[in-house]
Amino acid sequence: MLQNYLKIAFRNLARRRFYALVTLLGLTVGITFLLLIGSYIQGELAVNKTLRHADRQYLVQSRWKVPDMGMDITTLAPLGPTLKQRYPGLVANYYRFYGVSANISTGENHFRESIQIGDSTLLAMFGFPLAFGDPQTALLAPNSMVITAAIAQKFFGRTDVLRQQLTVQTPVGGKQVFTITGVLEPLPTNSVTQLLQLPDQIFISLRNVSYFTNEAGMRSWQNQYIPTYLELQPGVTPDQLAKPLAQVLATDVPTGFRENLSLDLSPLETFYIKAGNGLVEKMILTLLIIAVFILLMAVVNFVNITIGMSATRLREIGVRKVLGGLKKQVIAQFLAEAILLTTGATLLALGGYELFRPTFATLLDKPISSLLSWSPYAFLSLVVLVVIIGLLAGSYPAFVLSGLPSVESLKGKLLASVQKGIGLRRALVVFQFTVAILVFVGAVVISRQVSFFFNKDLGYQKEQILTVSSVPRDWSPAGVQRMIGIRNQLARIPGVQDVSFSFEVPDGRSSGSSQLFPQGRDSTDAITADVLTTDERFAQTYGLTMREGAYFGPTDADSLHAVLNESATKALGWTNPAKAIDQLVRFQGSNRVYRVSGIVKDFHFGSLHQAIKPLIFLNVRSNTIYRNFSFKVASGPSATGLNSHLPETIAAINQEWARLFPDAPFEYSFMDDTLQKLYRTEIQLQKASRLATTLALIIVLLGVLGLVSLNVTRRTKEIGIRKVLGSSTFGIVNLFMKEFVLILVMANIIAWPVAYYLLSDWLTHFAYRTDLSWWPFALVAGCLALLTGLIVSTQTIKAALANPVTSLRSE
Repeated sequence: MLQNYLKIAFRNLARRRFYALVTLLGLTVGITFLLLIGSYIQGELAVNKTLRHADRQYLVQSRWKVPDMGMDITTLAPLGPTLKQRYPGLVANYYRFYGVSANISTGENHFRESIQIGDSTLLAMFGFPLAFGDPQTALLAPNSMVITAAIAQKFFGRTDVLRQQLTVQTPVGGKQVFTITGVLEPLPTNSVTQLLQLPDQIFISLRNVSYFTNEAGMRSWQNQYIPTYLELQPGVTPDQLAKPLAQVLATDVPTGFRENLSLDLSPLETFYIKAGNGLVEKMILTLLIIAVFILLMAVVNFVNITIGMSATRLREIGVRKVLGGLKKQVIAQFLAEAILLTTGATLLALGGYELFRPTFATLLDKPISSLLSWSPYAFLSLVVLVVIIGLLAGSYPAFVLSGLPSVESLKGKLLASVQKGIGLRRALVVFQFTVAILVFVGAVVISRQVSFFFNKDLGYQKEQILTVSSVPRDWSPAGVQRMIGIRNQLARIPGVQDVSFSFEVPDGRSSGSSQLFPQGRDSTDAITADVLTTDERFAQTYGLTMREGAYFGPTDADSLHAVLNESATKALGWTNPAKAIDQLVRFQGSNRVYRVSGIVKDFHFGSLHQAIKPLIFLNVRSNTIYRNFSFKVASGPSATGLNSHLPETIAAINQEWARLFPDAPFEYSFMDDTLQKLYRTEIQLQKASRLATTLALIIVLLGVLGLVSLNVTRRTKEIGIRKVLGSSTFGIVNLFMKEFVLILVMANIIAWPVAYYLLSDWLTHFAYRTDLSWWPFALVAGCLALLTGLIVSTQTIKAALANPVTSLRSE
């Protein structure tokens, strides 16, 4: 019986191959997109699932009443060991780390790498597998180091590198030689080695932290910038740790922190998708909804074309029933055709999946697994998906057409029940156009907001600024003095207008925030200000505008001067910036007093997601930390409008850098590229929305093509009669166009309010945003109307120009 169903299904599809092809193409597009999105979602949901005892592991997150007092992903440095020591029945283990980057060398290979300087519990607690080495002892010996296989390959060209040595340029201890005691196997994405955007691939024991920073900082309750993970004892819940956390805050944490801080335990199993106000979770949900809607649009095409072709199948159904065919057999026949077509589309979609997988992975900046790595359960799920789509697409036509009386079917008459299908068909097409408009308008508005990010005046010059972070660090007064001399040498390179060295560049990452208050006032009225450490050339290099006073002077006498931005001035109570000049300010917990020497006009140090914060600039001579050189490259004319001498200038900087820093790599980036990282999620969403718009339009227009072609075929004789009675070509085209004009109007009426609500809510996440005006809606409506009109007119003009005699002879 099944063989018979399939044989008849093949014949029916072959006889109506144009409509089968339209349906097949739409389903293929929808299923391919769903498979790609599904693979991406599966990868995102799998993050942290491979960690040992992940169900009992938590990241301690800090909740600050004053948000700028600290980061949410870090907490107080001694918290982990304190909890383990005092509550061993609740806390099984802990891991915390101090994150840095440093220049690392072996022979002629020099690279700048991110490093975790952390507790020796790393490997045992999370179960990270070693390809070489003993996980129990790898981080116990002084100057020991564990690296990933990728780093081993990068430095040595092989992975078996136990007992090999790497030289690390440290800011406090100078050059230190570390011995490799472990090589990690490739690690899946996780929130331990990849807590921040760039993955850490080198791990050093916390006993060596003194090479990089003051060792006492890891014991200080005023150090709020240390990521800390806890593993609870079996059966212990986070609620049981609430009272111990409150007790530690009450007894150990200094005043100022105690009143503003509360602690949460975020489960590592869900931390990744919940982090950043659920940014990943929202992205997953958005892409999943879009993928399902696009697939439903393809299913709608199938239903519409099948119902539209129902008149051509009525006699077939009548004959089958007269010859003894049962209703369930007719239903099975239609479902067999639907599942057969869906199976064909799925096979094509698997090929499309592999073909577009690299492109899609690049678009979302995430790996997409190959079909070869799919588990048997994944293929089983695919079979279930085929059945569901087939049943969803074929059920309505099957049950409606199989229910027709035999006599009426033999006459080829459509009863009222089938005529009602025309209304359903129109409703389904309205649904298609509504989804297409929603996605299209969303893509336009998202693109406008992303363009707004890069076109808005940020208050400083970002063009022609080249930054180098691979600066050897000697955080001592002598080291700073040496950097001043090197800066002056680099500034003499032809093509370089100015050079500055600093701890920060305008990418939102400061050296932390502190509580700032005017000398002589109550410290409890302190404001939270981000601290930026720069030399005296920072303002002129980045083109910052001074409102009052001057930036730092070039002598040590200016080292205890400070510069504020306008927001900090207003927050401290000086509404007139001029009144802040020569005022004295202090940080809570410090006796050092700074004299305000200048006020900088507000500029966007971070992203446009947040309002401009209070900033205080300290001189690198007094706060001896630095990590960046910033080069302002001279602009020059060229045919493309770019600096025609830029490659020569970069080559000259590289040559001088190699002479001055033979052990440091010259790794540079432009500020324009750095800013792109601030809006990584929005740029991904922009690309995904454009792709979804393209797919939605393809499916909608395929559906319009199929429906119009079907209508023209069914009404060929009517067109001939109208031509004989004097109808013009325009009149006949207008006859078919009216139906889609009504559909477009209804779709826009439904889609516009929904799109406005969703996009208004999305834009509220940005402190600075583009206006949600009427023109994106009008643009989308016009484009969709134009494309629909083009397809309808192309199909109907051909029929309208045909010889009426030929049309009247059609059956």
